[in-house]
Amino acid sequence: MTDTVTRQFVTQFDSSLRLLAQQKDSRLRATVFDRGTIEGASFTINNLGAVEMDENVTRHGDTIWSDIDHTARTVPMRDFFKALPLDKADIPKMKVNPVTGGQYMQQLVAARNRKIDDIIFAAALGTINSVDGTTGPYTLPAGQIIAAGGTGLTKAKIIQARAIFRANETDDEELFFLWDSLAMTQILSDTTLTSADFMAGKMIQEGNIANKWLGFTWIPYERTTVAGGVHTTAAYAKSAIHFGMGFEEGSVDKRPDKKNSLQVSMAGSYGAGRQDEKKVVQVSFQ
Repeated sequence: MTDTVTRQFVTQFDSSLRLLAQQKDSRLRATVFDRGTIEGASFTINNLGAVEMDENVTRHGDTIWSDIDHTARTVPMRDFFKALPLDKADIPKMKVNPVTGGQYMQQLVAARNRKIDDIIFAAALGTINSVDGTTGPYTLPAGQIIAAGGTGLTKAKIIQARAIFRANETDDEELFFLWDSLAMTQILSDTTLTSADFMAGKMIQEGNIANKWLGFTWIPYERTTVAGGVHTTAAYAKSAIHFGMGFEEGSVDKRPDKKNSLQVSMAGSYGAGRQDEKKVVQVSFQ
């Protein structure tokens, strides 16, 4: 006998839209120097070179002047835009309206935050040009780079990075170290860790970034550079990277040119540049 009761079974459809796993907040914006709102197509980072005192060995002698280096770096602003459409005729057919429910805008804000972090990370390790082109372009020198060397992110590499900041006299402000999931696995597997090191690593893994380890505040960041199995991350001082925002606008509009479809959009202009190579250390591991 055929059981026909199953024909009457119903399916309850979800009444909510849930976002897939992703980084939603900006991890790096709070770790850099914020220049605020930028007016123009770019902004500059002005630097003064260091000077040393001369010994005065001649009484009533002539004043001897020494020129001090003035340099200016330029940071171009980059424009971004993303729009998500929803056909007007689709809305009555849906149990959930992602426009009025805010899910489309949440996705755009998350994408904006990740893009800001991408820009900051690229500025930390990338090249920056001078305003007049007479100096630069500025790249990280070999002394600021710790190569993978066929090893993972060991305690020895972290100590080496910390020593570079000390040697450069750039450890007098908060230092940040960006780590990804591979870095955390390798740190907690390092046999040279003491019990205190291991506990510090566990606190970092649990997201307690208020705690420092080896002089760094640790920031989880999965969008590090990966090439040929080698991961490259950055450690830097807060003033090392300057970030600016030109404009930002999120909107929900009706599009008469698209049969009154709804459009949720996010637009913004952002830029970031490195102020001083001595305040950044590039660390690679595999």
